[in-house]
Amino acid sequence: MNKFIYFLSFSILHLIGCGPTADSCQQFTDPTQVETTRDSLAQQLNWPDGIQMDYFSGPDLTPCPACLAVAPDGAVFAGVDMMGSLGKDPDKGRIVKLIDCNHDGVADDHILFAKVDNPRGILPIGDQVFVLHTTFSDETGQASGMDLVVFEDTDKDGVADGPSTPLIQNISSPKFLQDRGTDHSTNGIRMGIDGWIYIAVGDFGFHDAIDRDGTKMTMLGGGVVRVRPNGREMEIYTHGLRNIYDVAIDPFMNIFTRGNTNDGGGWDVRFVHHIQSGEYGYPVLFKHFTDEILPALIDVGGGSGTGALFMDEPNWPSSYSKVPLMADWGRNELFIHRVSEDRASFQQQNDPFLKVPQITDVDVDGSGQLFLSAWNGAGYRGNPDIGFILRAVPKDWTYSPFPDLQEASLKELGQHLQSTSAVARLHAQQELLTRSSDNSRKIALAIAQNKDLPLEARVAGIFTYAQIATKGGIEQLVHLCKDEQVQEFALRALTDRLGWAGAVPTEPFIQALTSTSDRVRIAAMVGLGRIGNKQVAKELLKTKVPASVIAPARGTIGLHSIPNSEIIPAHIAVRSLIRLHAVEACVDAIGGEHSDLALWALRYMHDEQAVGGLIAAYQKTESKALKKQILTTLSRLYHKEAPYDGSWWWSTRPDTHGPYYKTSTWDSSPKIELFLRRAWKQATRSEKAFFADLNGKHRMGIAAFGGMEDIPALQNKEIHLGRIANKKGQIERSSIEDIMLAIEDLEGDPAVGKELFGKQGCVACHSLSQGEPLKGPFMGQIGAIMNRDQIAESILKPSASISQGFASVQITAKDNKSYVGFISEESANYLILRNIAGHVFRINTSDILSRKELETSMMPVGLTNPLTFQEFASLVDFLAAQK
Repeated sequence: MNKFIYFLSFSILHLIGCGPTADSCQQFTDPTQVETTRDSLAQQLNWPDGIQMDYFSGPDLTPCPACLAVAPDGAVFAGVDMMGSLGKDPDKGRIVKLIDCNHDGVADDHILFAKVDNPRGILPIGDQVFVLHTTFSDETGQASGMDLVVFEDTDKDGVADGPSTPLIQNISSPKFLQDRGTDHSTNGIRMGIDGWIYIAVGDFGFHDAIDRDGTKMTMLGGGVVRVRPNGREMEIYTHGLRNIYDVAIDPFMNIFTRGNTNDGGGWDVRFVHHIQSGEYGYPVLFKHFTDEILPALIDVGGGSGTGALFMDEPNWPSSYSKVPLMADWGRNELFIHRVSEDRASFQQQNDPFLKVPQITDVDVDGSGQLFLSAWNGAGYRGNPDIGFILRAVPKDWTYSPFPDLQEASLKELGQHLQSTSAVARLHAQQELLTRSSDNSRKIALAIAQNKDLPLEARVAGIFTYAQIATKGGIEQLVHLCKDEQVQEFALRALTDRLGWAGAVPTEPFIQALTSTSDRVRIAAMVGLGRIGNKQVAKELLKTKVPASVIAPARGTIGLHSIPNSEIIPAHIAVRSLIRLHAVEACVDAIGGEHSDLALWALRYMHDEQAVGGLIAAYQKTESKALKKQILTTLSRLYHKEAPYDGSWWWSTRPDTHGPYYKTSTWDSSPKIELFLRRAWKQATRSEKAFFADLNGKHRMGIAAFGGMEDIPALQNKEIHLGRIANKKGQIERSSIEDIMLAIEDLEGDPAVGKELFGKQGCVACHSLSQGEPLKGPFMGQIGAIMNRDQIAESILKPSASISQGFASVQITAKDNKSYVGFISEESANYLILRNIAGHVFRINTSDILSRKELETSMMPVGLTNPLTFQEFASLVDFLAAQK
């Protein structure tokens, strides 16, 4: 934890006064104090000159803000979560509504909107506030799942009118919420201009989530799920992500996420562009089966992606607008990913934007006020004294009140739907939907048809019209498909709702498959899969598989984070063939012009007809190359993924070999094995090597073929402390979360910890008594400042919690002298610097050539790697005893 921010946050408690409702707003703050606070923060975090940052609220109102959302009028809904990501006790969460009455960037008023545990996503729309949060059992006091719910505030008093209404229940695994907390659970929510609520699902996945239709759905692993605001029509949008926390959605329904690090397991933070129905491969395909996935746009290394927003507001300079903003808790920064179109996807440039300690979320209101929430070192189990929210605006920004849309006329709502502000377009649309009438439908259609309007306005018109007209709008949307400018979006809108997609004609989609635009072609492919007519499979099979679709050589890792737009059409065509379960068409295509795509799709069709067709095609062909392709496909079909029941999870460092994680045989497995054995017996010695490769790659486990690798047994992810307490090097082999969980109930021996304090080199940097020379941060009273969890986290992540006064400074001075250390004293003429060994240097300021504050701690990472959990607990308990 940054001590400067902590004490600054603490002092701010006395600056903010709070009334019961927004109606009683008045200015409670001293402008001079607020300005001093803002300037101190700016200096500490080196914010850009052109941005004004204000300390909106501190830990008195918003400790541990895990998420936030902003109404278009600037009201901030903060999700306070003092349980943290690893905590397991209920009644520590709430949603606080904050109002800035005079628009100076400091909250003047607050009110408790609702009590919820582990708020992880908030979305205010009109009088409704959608919330994603953990639920707890009244009987057991343990987590029972995660729900997407909606609160209403129709009397506009700032407090939810009553209990929430569940929209989706059980959208995260209860077992792992109980075992671990919410660290890999389901997280942020955001609405697109298509009217769907998009949900970022972490890699806990879920089993038997149920929506308001009564539809049950299971998802093994992470991805994006979407649902209508009434809690109906739940469906999976994309799959194969690790631990995403939020989604950013642009005006053209491009969705972006920034994932979480794999704790050293080879899966770093990936920035991903989501294409509907796409498979991104984590954890079983993204390394060794990269020919079957959509790659990320970039792998940025370690970090922890959290909140996300696509910024599209006219009150911001162009350099900060029309870009995805991605918060990264691990890097303490809000990043800009500058995306540029590349066929159906993008290339990107990743730039730092705003420094914020352990940033959790970001959102913007209708006047361009950007709000950012910061965990600020509150630890994995929360801290009631830490956390804050900032407001950011351009220096030349002036407040412009957002109109009361409920009082607006239909004509005015139509004008707002054409706004250059994404916030205005979305909320105008949602208000129009509450007035479903012939006039509102006509207004939306007129905007959709107007070729003189900007594209984002026309897209907003198309999706608004589709939501109002539903099935009755098919004819007009088909007509809009003839307009090249909006063809992609008309195609998407036509099949956006599965309830009436079956009534949509296939002709516009088949025609669009020949478009010169990959975006149009992909919209057509996705749509044909959703219409559900298998007769179109032959058209989808015409999609060419580009030469860049190459399986990585055995034992190598493929390119899973290098963008490759040319593979997207083939990938999406395969996903639609799978959705159609077009077995017959794919079998018929084997050996023909479209054989490659057909065989690709057949890898996922565990169907007796598919197996029979593959065997028949093998026996019919004389082509050795085709025979190998068929054998590969049959080998892949030998196993399938075992049904997921929510009882297990692949942990922070899963087996990434693939192609399945937990395999099972199925009805045709014996038939496949018999055929493969016969083919193997007929093969020459050199040809048998091919079978060995298949056996290893697909993990069939047929001993006669050879090539098998040791397959790690699926581990029970519960930590058995008795077995590993004396296992050397356990800290190095474990993720931080697993270490924190392991030592939770493990009592250390402070005497052993004192010995380790010397053996592990801690004494080189830290003193324990006042008489010793000052080196790094003084440890003689650390137990009075930090709790056990905070001490453990500081050891494991030293750069995430640099104490005030101990930031590393690099100085270059005259006579080729250089120094690295912390500054213990400074005047206009000189400064005193102490290095990590406690050596003291007096440096004249006139001799300093350059001075740079480093972002990393002088304490190296990994000092405790050789320790067991028991030893680490002893070291932590020794330090915790230093009062």
